[in-house]
Amino acid sequence: MAAEIVNPPSGSESAEEDTQGGAESAPQEPFDPAFALHRGGKMAVQATVPVRNRDDLSLAYTPGVAKVCSAIAEQPELVHDYTWKSQVVAVVTDGTAVLGLGDIGPEASLPVMEGKAILFKQFGGVDAVPIALATTDTDEIVETVVRLGPSFGGVNLEDISAPRCFEIERRLQERLDIPVFHDDQHGTAVVTLAALRNAAKLTGRELGSLRAVISGAGAAGVAIAKFLLAAGVGDVAVADRKGIVSRDREDLNPVKRELAELTNRAGLTGSLESALAGADVFIGVSGGTVAESAVASMAPGAFVFAMANPTPEIHPDVAHKYAAVVATGRSDFPNQINNVLAFPGIFAGALQVRAARITEGMKIAAATALADVISDELSADHVIPSPFDERVAPAVTAAVAAAARAEGVARR
Repeated sequence: MAAEIVNPPSGSESAEEDTQGGAESAPQEPFDPAFALHRGGKMAVQATVPVRNRDDLSLAYTPGVAKVCSAIAEQPELVHDYTWKSQVVAVVTDGTAVLGLGDIGPEASLPVMEGKAILFKQFGGVDAVPIALATTDTDEIVETVVRLGPSFGGVNLEDISAPRCFEIERRLQERLDIPVFHDDQHGTAVVTLAALRNAAKLTGRELGSLRAVISGAGAAGVAIAKFLLAAGVGDVAVADRKGIVSRDREDLNPVKRELAELTNRAGLTGSLESALAGADVFIGVSGGTVAESAVASMAPGAFVFAMANPTPEIHPDVAHKYAAVVATGRSDFPNQINNVLAFPGIFAGALQVRAARITEGMKIAAATALADVISDELSADHVIPSPFDERVAPAVTAAVAAAARAEGVARR
């Protein structure tokens, strides 16, 4: 798979094309480079072998290909050596939770899925194929992806709304012997933990001493909460639209009920703002706005990771008044919590060793490796590497592959 960026046409070329239909043409819209770049899509399939003559054709296709097919039929594991299976990931969505746009449908999700695929290639050397499904039914999604399984070495679930995303991921991993990874959950959690590790190191604190409050109990919020606890963070409370997720609430779905049993060891109730009083960490994955007074009530030297896009829950200018470390999901502020720091290397490492699944240990290894990339370069504005730091993908890939071998899920 080759990721090809379409060169934007010049404004004059676009205007000429639009005016050839007649003297009275429609008024010209302002030139938009985003539309120009996306025209024709952002990807193309590229052959890795030449087909220049009859001999090439007879090897790449019939009759030569029949020998390879017969060998795979006799020894199915050879599919990894003689096809692209172990180098390609399916990027699967139903279009129900696309970026900050919500349920916009499968067709409208394709530009994002193409973008995800070219990030796989650019940052991890992993080929990826966008697959947008015309169904939101959990059973249908699972059955469809299972049937597609023989063609791929892994499945990256993308932009599928909660709580269905949890069940879809679980059921697919149970039925497939290749890694299934919901990036909105686990990619976000890995990068968040990496930034938190470095923020704690920079300020001389241990993860076990930190109390975190997460705004948002969707896919990312649930995954981050569980992951931080698994990594040793002292306590985590999660808030949804109705306040802190706690055991005394009777309006929780099964996912949040489980979350209530795992989190909030302090037994907090009430609003997000009340939970922030004395908290060491704020993590925002929900949108909305947090009052400055609540930020001011946090513990001295707090960390604010306000990751909603395009508008952070707490604006960095406000956060910097009270926090020692501030991060967002935006590229125009320091410390961008960006999933591209995680998923390309995670899949590259898993595919490298033909892992059957991605374990918690592999994800923690990814977060640790990501944090260690800049462990000797830390500052308040630099607790997480840039997506363009060329050390990132190799470090994450190597750590994930090693963890897969250590945990017994590697098959080579």
